[in-house]
This record gives sequence, structure tokens and C-alpha cells, in this order.
Amino acid sequence: MNRDINILVVDDFSTMRRIVKNLLKELGFKNFDEADDGATAWPMVQTGKYQLIVSDWNMPKMTGIELLKRVRADEKLKDTAFLLITAEAKKSQILEAAQAGVDGYIVKPFTAATLAEKLQKVFERYNARLAKKKAASGK
Repeated sequence: MNRDINILVVDDFSTMRRIVKNLLKELGFKNFDEADDGATAWPMVQTGKYQLIVSDWNMPKMTGIELLKRVRADEKLKDTAFLLITAEAKKSQILEAAQAGVDGYIVKPFTAATLAEKLQKVFERYNARLAKKKAASGK
């Protein structure tokens, strides 16, 4: 797992953004930007700078699931790794996130170990998606 990637942390609570960034730092990641909701994040995501988006689900203006759907619908961005963080553990939400193409789903509260485990799975999916795309293009 490359720890020099660019990560966008999206949450409407600054305390939660700080917690997520600190946990990511504990895991060796260094490059972060942050946004306070999906509407603020979307123009940042459109730059194509980020390899990973870590987003809360419940936010004003644009939710994390709406942001995920926009990312997956955009040809240039659709392969971006996406981890949703939420207080909701309802089956219907987990199913909606899976159908929208989320790479990982984590329920609050969580530890650095849980985050590390989820990120490992996120990057396994991300790398598989890139390998499949590369094979399909014949490169």
C-alpha cells in the first residue's frame, strides 16, 4: 500500500476530520486535504488529485453516498478508491453503498487497527480495478 498517495477527508465535523487524519498519520500516510461536505469536496475531487476519498455519509448539502455516486459516474474519476465512514450500520445503507461502488465501509467509532484493515481491503479492490482496466486496454 503506497503511503504517499493524496487523500481527501470529507466530514462536516472538524473533530472527526482531525481524528481520521491522525489515524491515517499513525498508519504512515502524509498527504491530506479536507472538505466539510460533499458539495465542497466535489470540485476538489474533479481535479483528479486524489487516489483515496475517506468520507462521512451524513453531511449537509451533499452526502457521502451522493459524492460516491458522482465519482463513480465520472469517467476520469470512477477508479478513485472510496471509503465511507458512518454511524449507520443498517443493512439497507450498506447495500446502497455496495451498489454505488464503495470500496470500503466503516462504522463509527473505530480504531486505527480497524481503519488499517479496511484500507487494506480498499486498496485490494482499487488495485484489482486498475489491473482489470489495464488488461482491457491491452497495455
